Amino acid sequence: MDTLRTFTTGSGAEGKFHSLPALAEQGFPNLSKLPVSIRIVLESVLRCVDGRKVTEEDVKNLANYDAKNPGDYEIPFTVARIVLQDFTGVPLLVDVAAMRDAAVARGADASKIEPLVPVDLVVDHSVQVDFAGSQMALDRNMAIEFIRNRERYEFLKWGQQAFDTFSVVPPGIGIVHQVNLEYLAKGVLSKDGVYYPDTLVGTDSHTTMINGLGVVGWGVGGIEAEAGMLGQPVTFLVPEVVGVYLHGSLAEGVTATDLTLRVTQMLRKHGVVGKFVEFFGPGATALSLPDRATIANMAPEYGATMGFFPVDEETINYLRGTGRSEELCTTVENYYKAQGLFGIPDKGDCEYKDLLDLDLATIVPAVAGPKRPQDRIDVPALADTFNSLFTASTADGGFGLSAEKRDITVPVEMPEPAGYAVGSLLENVDHGAERDKNEMTTNRPTPDTVLAKEAFEPISTSLRHGSVLIAAITSCTNTSNPSVMLAAGLVAKKANELGLTVAPFVKTSLGPGSRVVTDYLEATGLQTELDKLGFETVGYGCTTCIGNSGPLHPAIEGAIKEGDLVCASVLSGNRNFEARVHGSIKANFLMSPPLVVAYALAGRVDLDLTTEPLGNDKDGNPVFLKDLWPSQAEIKAQLETALKPAVYQKLYGNVDTANPKWGEIHGTTGDTYTWDEKSTYVQSPPFFETKIGESTDILGARALGIFGDSVTTDHISPAGAIKPTSPAGKYLLEHGVDRASFNSYGARRGNDRVMTRGTFANVRIKNLMCPGVEGGYTQFYGTSEVAAPDTEIAAAAGAKPTFIYDASMAYQAEGTSLIIIGGEDYGMGSSRDWAAKGTRLLGVSAVITKSFERIHRSNLIGMGVLPLNFVDKTDYDKLKGLTDATFDITGIAGELKPMQSATLVVKSAGETFEIPLKVRLDTPAEVDYYNAGGILPYVLDQILA
Repeated sequence: MDTLRTFTTGSGAEGKFHSLPALAEQGFPNLSKLPVSIRIVLESVLRCVDGRKVTEEDVKNLANYDAKNPGDYEIPFTVARIVLQDFTGVPLLVDVAAMRDAAVARGADASKIEPLVPVDLVVDHSVQVDFAGSQMALDRNMAIEFIRNRERYEFLKWGQQAFDTFSVVPPGIGIVHQVNLEYLAKGVLSKDGVYYPDTLVGTDSHTTMINGLGVVGWGVGGIEAEAGMLGQPVTFLVPEVVGVYLHGSLAEGVTATDLTLRVTQMLRKHGVVGKFVEFFGPGATALSLPDRATIANMAPEYGATMGFFPVDEETINYLRGTGRSEELCTTVENYYKAQGLFGIPDKGDCEYKDLLDLDLATIVPAVAGPKRPQDRIDVPALADTFNSLFTASTADGGFGLSAEKRDITVPVEMPEPAGYAVGSLLENVDHGAERDKNEMTTNRPTPDTVLAKEAFEPISTSLRHGSVLIAAITSCTNTSNPSVMLAAGLVAKKANELGLTVAPFVKTSLGPGSRVVTDYLEATGLQTELDKLGFETVGYGCTTCIGNSGPLHPAIEGAIKEGDLVCASVLSGNRNFEARVHGSIKANFLMSPPLVVAYALAGRVDLDLTTEPLGNDKDGNPVFLKDLWPSQAEIKAQLETALKPAVYQKLYGNVDTANPKWGEIHGTTGDTYTWDEKSTYVQSPPFFETKIGESTDILGARALGIFGDSVTTDHISPAGAIKPTSPAGKYLLEHGVDRASFNSYGARRGNDRVMTRGTFANVRIKNLMCPGVEGGYTQFYGTSEVAAPDTEIAAAAGAKPTFIYDASMAYQAEGTSLIIIGGEDYGMGSSRDWAAKGTRLLGVSAVITKSFERIHRSNLIGMGVLPLNFVDKTDYDKLKGLTDATFDITGIAGELKPMQSATLVVKSAGETFEIPLKVRLDTPAEVDYYNAGGILPYVLDQILA
């Protein structure tokens, strides 16, 4: 296809590009009506035609895209780059290191395994809020972070020297998606004189934040990203595109967060899982780039693959304002104009499968929770909602407590405020030699020393249902948006002027998404105001939102247990799934940063902030939310400090050397990694040891777990704390790791021994095989002896209650196949590859559900686990109580075809019945991956072939 044309770059030179208008002239007259996101994907397909991975037929398929009836063909999408965060990036690097070992074992050169596109890893998930509410919190938390994670960081240093196209943004710089938005994204890239759009996939669900900048990209599992970085196209079924027409303007007092929560609720209700969402219309044009990025960031919460805003003048202004060169800004603008892709469409310009309408003037202040981001609640209704959920059953999303317990209060005595962890964590962590500890604390007081200097009067207070225990301004979703961050600072300023304070039981924290946030908060004097209320900076990374909220004060933990209290967290994050923020906090509410400050001042969530005071001023007069809330004019007056190109150029100009602690980390050298069998952080995984070859029927299987609806990847593979009595905790103790040094599951994702034991180990997961019990337990029907669980569980007839991990190991030793059964939206949430890897290593052959979330289904296939759906979702009800059943999955032997049928044969209590299933291998490529035993062995075979 003759589509190579030229345009004028920002330097005035001539640049080549594969022209979509030129393609349109070759028999595709409707191309200009295609959704903008589809056209950008089409450019990649057109540019990458090689006759093997990408063919001219692929180009014709997509160029003839029918928005109303897209069809079912496969798109081979070659991305321009990959972004990683460290929780998912470290295990990805572990896999690629193991792939190099496997290549060498087969007689190939290790350098055959090399990323073919640029890969950027941002270390942002490892900082934990061990200390808060102190000017020294940032230094304390970073000191502990480097001691805890030294082994992981040494491994990353090895990766930096081993791979030419792999780079690391060190700890302390910011959150991956905000760093991507402010620094990594280029808008347009070039190779060999040919220019093309910036596109990517990332190993984090919220990679979609970059859609706000007009960049096509989304989150994938680490295993899919590995294939992409090793030259495989990201293959997916042609998507439906839902258009969202935005018009009107936000009312006074309404934030971008409020808009985002409304969009999340609306799109979840409509159903956009696996679809592209494209925002257009005058309302979209009027939104600032950070507001667009806030909406795009939440695409995983509304279930879409992307939440896309096309490139326009605002995009170019943002690139310019964040310090990108004038040459790049002009190149981006000229390129998109040459492609006919510049500007946000109006109604009728593009065709979409469905068209939704949202008047921005109808948006009102809101929060979301207490367990799901799509459960939006208008601020006035929060108290009534909390009270109704208090007695509602857990099956209905409530807390299942009796009304008589509603007014319980529990006294609390604390020697210091909630944000001060007790004891010297620096002395307790043992990862690294004593020399390393000394280096980490040079010229820094240890926590014990600091606590000795900071004398506190003993604190007497009390907790009740609805008390706010964590108030965190956190997460890429909102800390990337200057308007809501400045609003939070202005609320704090007014609160300080009136003499309001935050209750001592509230653990307050500020985790900016980049150092730029600190710069503009300090420039406006608002950081000082936030500090006065306890919102001092605790770290630059994913803190509370990812579950790194750190410990609660022991006295508070004790009070929660004593009163069985339903206490709350308030956070400006994107995720509030059960046990994600903190295992002891049952009600978690997402909201804008200024509302986080307001609820922290109120100290509870069971009130109507529009009619009830959140506190009293220094003269004893009641203070209402309206007394603190800044006007749009006040926020706008501060905004000019937020986009100063020189600040971005300065702060991102020294990324490699900005954190001196990173310079002290030294990794090994060489093309292959030297594994340490004693390591509890990094181990060579067994993913290249088995192959399926040809599919066979699954016979005589047992259910390892039967789960209800909305099981998240957090439930399947938690990122947070490791329980000492759990299989993972026992493993660490047996390997000489003391309890204070457990770190988190997220930090130990480079060790399959820990992570397999942690699969289905979330303390809030509910296996229906053990009714009335939360946690990673099951009923074992084999003949082997298994460990007793750490809690009392009623034994089913003929079964032994035990941990899921212990049952799995015993079943595998006995040669018994295993399956998992789930409900709707199984695997929703983070793009957590260990949710699939752990499932595979537990010996699970198949997962049967009502429906899957997109990324998790893909990840299961990538690990050689067969995903299936009930043809009739009501058939799930026939299984959810059958703990003693055995299962055959027939009709899958031999040559598999995409979306083919299969049969589940169920044998229970002397009865046998059949249930029809659909095999969720959706594309020929997914069949290939499954037959190879997963995407990793498949890609290795392709490279070495």
